Amino acid sequence: MSKNTELTQELLELVERCLNKTANTEELKDFEARLKTDLAFKAQVADIKTLLFGIEAQSLKEKLDDFHTELDHEASDKSVPVKTMYIRKIAVAAILVIALGSFWFFSGNTNEKLFVKYFLPDPGLETTMSNSTNFKFYDAMVNYKQGEYSIAIKKWNELQEKKPYNDTLNYFLGVAYLANKDENTAITYLSNVTTLSQSVFKNDAYYYLGLAYLKTGNVELSKKNLTFSTIDNSKNILLELNN
Repeated sequence: MSKNTELTQELLELVERCLNKTANTEELKDFEARLKTDLAFKAQVADIKTLLFGIEAQSLKEKLDDFHTELDHEASDKSVPVKTMYIRKIAVAAILVIALGSFWFFSGNTNEKLFVKYFLPDPGLETTMSNSTNFKFYDAMVNYKQGEYSIAIKKWNELQEKKPYNDTLNYFLGVAYLANKDENTAITYLSNVTTLSQSVFKNDAYYYLGLAYLKTGNVELSKKNLTFSTIDNSKNILLELNN
């Protein structure tokens, strides 16, 4: 799916069903598989979820006294219901984003243009706090999903110092630094993820690592890392770099 895929009523209703877990087994299976391989689709789903930001932030404040433990296990993605009325509103906002994207100002060299063309920050994990003891991690996730990368980075760095080999922290720190225009630091954290023997973020880490090296102008290392990722855009970038 391309970055400019049209947001149809059918697509919005499908996303709604899947988020609410009312989709049939086949729909849900296809939906989850697509999220893993199609970053553009993943970003569109994130657009819908952003409507929950206000609710999430308020929930975090109300539960502040209940969450004081450090991050002690891997972050997990928990789905939360999305009401139909919110879906309709996000459609307008997302369409505007796509429309504005077609007027994006491309400047600098070819590598820079290619980076801008394909870079979209990871949508992040859901921040449902009702059953979580990882307040500090999810508190930073709310900042991250609102584009407050510097704040998220500061909070996650405090956790990462205590758990330097945690793949979740290293991955999101890497993406946050990359979104915050610090590709060199991003490379350090993303590389940490790729060196781990097992990580659910490894495939995506290779993709963002390839983009980070592309931003620095190191095309060879960009290609090397992109070849290890199965994300569709990895292949697209490689094709453009080799042409």
